[in-house]
Amino acid sequence: MVYFWLLFMSPPSWVLLTIQVSAFLAVGMCLLIMAWIGYTLATTPPPMPLEDFDFEAELGESEESEEESEESEAE
Repeated sequence: MVYFWLLFMSPPSWVLLTIQVSAFLAVGMCLLIMAWIGYTLATTPPPMPLEDFDFEAELGESEESEEESEESEAE
């Protein structure tokens, strides 16, 4: 209600000031959100590495199990 009055019913000098303050706050909020996201990305520790997982062995086992299932279906 106050914002409406400041934009449409106040003296003309207040209208420009109201728009400038609104734009300043909108840009400031966007910058604040981007800073928060950047801080979160910079301070979050990386995930634990997958040292114990052997990708090649897992792929080989899955291929072997597929071959065994195909052989058992053929019999």
